[in-house]
Parts: sequence; C-alpha cells; structure tokens
Amino acid sequence: MVIVLSFWRALLREAGLTGAARTRSADTTVPSREEQPVEPVEQVTEVPVPSPAPVGGAPTEPLSLPQERESLSQEREEAATRTVTGTAQAPVPTAGMRAASLERTLRSLVERLGTEHPDTITARNNLATKYAQMGRRQAAVQQFELTLAEAVAVFGEEHPRTEIIRENLAWAYEDAGRPADAAGQWEMLLRERERQFGSSDEDTVEARMRLAVCYRRSGRLDAAVAHYERAIEDVASTQRREELRLGLSAAQSMSGRYEDAIAQLRMVLAGRRRRLGKGHLDTLTVHHRLGRAYTQAGRPDDAAEVLRDAYRVALNSSGDPEVRRLTLRLRRDLAGAYNAAGRHREASALL
Repeated sequence: MVIVLSFWRALLREAGLTGAARTRSADTTVPSREEQPVEPVEQVTEVPVPSPAPVGGAPTEPLSLPQERESLSQEREEAATRTVTGTAQAPVPTAGMRAASLERTLRSLVERLGTEHPDTITARNNLATKYAQMGRRQAAVQQFELTLAEAVAVFGEEHPRTEIIRENLAWAYEDAGRPADAAGQWEMLLRERERQFGSSDEDTVEARMRLAVCYRRSGRLDAAVAHYERAIEDVASTQRREELRLGLSAAQSMSGRYEDAIAQLRMVLAGRRRRLGKGHLDTLTVHHRLGRAYTQAGRPDDAAEVLRDAYRVALNSSGDPEVRRLTLRLRRDLAGAYNAAGRHREASALL
C-alpha cells in the first residue's frame, strides 16, 4: 500500500502554512487547529487544527479537500440537470452516508481479516478521518487510538505508517481540547524525527512547535518557552520564525515575563512592517498585541503611545472589514490605556 502524507501537513502546505511555505500561528490568526491564549494575553495566531490524514491507498480512503470540492461542484450540476429534465437520479451521498459506508467496510474487514491486518488498519484510520472531518471529535479520537495501537503491534513504533497515525491522533487530541494528551504524542514524534532527520528538519521543527503549543495550552509554560526558543533557532523560514515568536510571547506573558514578551513582539512588528507594510492587517494585529503587552506590564504611558500609533494607522487603512473591526478594538484599548495613565479627557473623547 502507498503511504500518503499527513492530510494536515498537506493542507497546511497548500495554504502556505508549513515549512518553506506556512503557520496559524501553530502559533498567526491560530490556530490552530495554534489554538488561543486566554485573557489577559491577546489572541495568538495559530495553526487551526485541520482534518486527519489517510494512511493507505485502499478504496476506503476518503476524498481529499480538492476532490471534495470538485465532487460538490459536480453534484450541484447533476442536481440542476435533474431539475430541468425531471429525470430521477440516486440521492447525492452525504457525509453521514459516506461515514456509514466506511463503517460497513471496516466491519467487513474485521470479520474477514482481523483487527491487525494492514487493510483493516487503513480502513479504521480512514473512518476516524471521516469522523474528524464531520466534527465527531470523540469518535475520531477513539478510532485513532485503536488504529495507533494496532499499527504499533503490526508495524512497530518507528514505521512511517505508524508515525502518520500518531500525528493524526495528536491533531485529533488538540481538536478535542486535550492538549496534554496531544503533547504526549508530539513528544514521541519529536524524538523520532530528531533521531532520523536532525533538529532543523522541517517536520522536526513542526513537531517541536506543536509540542510547545500544547505545553502552553496545558499550563506547562516553562517547557513551552524552552521549545519555542529552540524552534526559533532551528527554523529556516522567516514567516515561521515570526509565528514562533508570537507563540513564545504568549507563553512569556502567561508566565508573567512581560518584558520578554514585549521584546519578541517588537521584533515581529519590525519584520512585518518591512515585509507587509504598516497598514496590513497582520502587522496591525501585532501592533495591537504590543500595546496590550505594555498594559499588562504596567506601563500605561508606553501602551497609550503604541496603541495611539496603531489606531491612527488603522484609521487610514480601514477599507478592509477586518481592519475596521480591529480599529474598534484599538479604540477601546487606547481609551483604557489613557484612563490608566490618568489622561481621562482623552479617554472620554474616544468613548
């Protein structure tokens, strides 16, 4: 059977989110599936948690996203044709119907071949994938856990197919709101990828980044900071490094290291101004976060100055609806900074 690249990695790369091409914010908008810090920390951009990956080329394998889109387009055309001609056609398969078909396939393979046959493992992985795509998170996790146990028994811990299934389970844990469980899987993936490919390999950096995100979300802030810092050293992409700095700043803020967080945000802001321009939404988002970081650090005068500058830039760049929404948040936070700095008349003028 052909081993297929993880659907999550393939999707993120298509979207320009991984490696030489990518994050959400596994930590930009975010996340994740990366996926954001709670108040008082500004939302972190993270890799949204995508859908899982098929492991084999068996007929039970679900459609990829481009195939799903093409299929939906064809289904609409066929529906239109039926309306015009009045011809009776079979009903279009729904996601539930596809899941039911995968369930029947899995039951048949279990009865004929047993649970630890490679075809059965592939079928169970694909059923879990469909559950994840449908939003049936707990069912997806249960099936991926079974699939991983069977893959380890049949192929061993270090087999490429086992690695794909383990990565699917890690993403599924994240999607189900279980970052501590996801961290356990990313730890194993990180060790194996470091051993095989070295610390600077794209997939190794991705595993370290996801591990840092899961540590942060589960409250292991010192460990999160350490892995973010190491990933920043190893990563090759400038954009990925910015996203890692955003995740690092969030972990530092959550642990009360506000000055360190400010330093990271200033570096990201300078880079995005050069690369995207000061009025770009991604630049303004970081500018806003920097102002909030000054507020959290107890520096209201600096917060007011930074937020005022960001507010003025946003007012001049408000053609984008997202920028207009950000402008309202900037106005609110600037008024708060003015009040904290004792500048109540300026605050009242904004409110």
